[in-house]
Amino acid sequence: MTGGDPGADVDYILPLRWDDDYELNDLTAYLLWLSQHARVIVVDGSPPKLYERHHAVWDPWVTHLPPDTSRGLNGKVVGVQTGLRHGSAERVIIADDDVRYDEESLHRVVKELQAADLVGPQNVFDPMPWHASWDTARSLLNRACFGDYPGTFAIRRSTYDRMGGYSSEVLFENLELMRTVRANGGTVRRPLDIFVARRPPTARRFFAQRVRQAYDDCAQPWRLAMFLPVLPAAVSGVRGQRLVLVALISSIALAERGRRRAGGAAVFPARTSLLAPVWVLERSVCSWLALGQRVFLGGVSYAGTRVRVPAHSHRRLVSTAATNRSLVATGRPETAQVGAIAERLEGRSAAPAQSDGRATRVDDTTVETNDGELSTQDQRAVRVGRDHSRVGVTRVHRLIHRHHRGVPSSVQD
Repeated sequence: MTGGDPGADVDYILPLRWDDDYELNDLTAYLLWLSQHARVIVVDGSPPKLYERHHAVWDPWVTHLPPDTSRGLNGKVVGVQTGLRHGSAERVIIADDDVRYDEESLHRVVKELQAADLVGPQNVFDPMPWHASWDTARSLLNRACFGDYPGTFAIRRSTYDRMGGYSSEVLFENLELMRTVRANGGTVRRPLDIFVARRPPTARRFFAQRVRQAYDDCAQPWRLAMFLPVLPAAVSGVRGQRLVLVALISSIALAERGRRRAGGAAVFPARTSLLAPVWVLERSVCSWLALGQRVFLGGVSYAGTRVRVPAHSHRRLVSTAATNRSLVATGRPETAQVGAIAERLEGRSAAPAQSDGRATRVDDTTVETNDGELSTQDQRAVRVGRDHSRVGVTRVHRLIHRHHRGVPSSVQD
């Protein structure tokens, strides 16, 4: 790794819950390579048969364990909390199962922790089928304004310990993590020029996620205020349609600005900017559906239950952080975990992390109206490489060899 391998002091935590093993070979090849650069901790909440299979394949070179608890609405956060309890390194990378670092991006995101408490790089779909190109328009619009919300972060363990973790009772866990770090006086950086590959979902899963992702905007009302008027204006008459047309054309220019920021044109195809109007129309429709679920159903469907709170407001998290510090100062640090305090303040018990069909209680937590953060200055681009191709488990050593040589693999199962 350029500038020295950070693996001696890096924990890589991957929370996982699969209902099938469609992506097992691809993830196995990646984890084998990754284990050469960091201590890999996979917290696996998959059903027993899948868990046992994963353990048999990964156990020799990956720390593979189940979640410590089933309490918490968001299973990903529960997995992160478990992984951090079983790790020891100061520098920690948290990543979804579809994230694929290479040596350059791994080194750079860890290095950023020298100047920040939490670092969120830029994800890029690789490969990029049509529905991933559609969703990339969202990333470009986010890049043009502030920064995107990736499926991976790097965090200092000392920062995590100081803030007492973050709540597992929310839907938009990435925003919750960012706000919790800031509420505890930490620094969050989202460098736009560190590109980390991400495997796209299937088209079926992509469509299934539309309303749920729109629900995240309930934590950022200024975003809802932008998208909700688009649909009514489009059906209100000629004048409204003209305004919508101008807005949609403007979205292309804005997305193109995001594509060109910080060397993004090297990794984002030009077609992704042209799809910005499609994404804006989709988000307007789904925002109304998400708002309807919040008002009439008490929250959005997620993992077999309903979640009302997308993310706690910055103001509430600041208050929680103050309570946390007070408990530590009075010699009661064992009660200073953020999620526990939030549950106590809200007068409710925790809900199950996995899909079990039980309903949750309604939470009328207020949301923050402004969460924008300017990115760091534009820097040089890092190209995304196809370093982690699909391979069979019995041929992973060939992939590692090719990975070190920078040669993509196309081994057939």
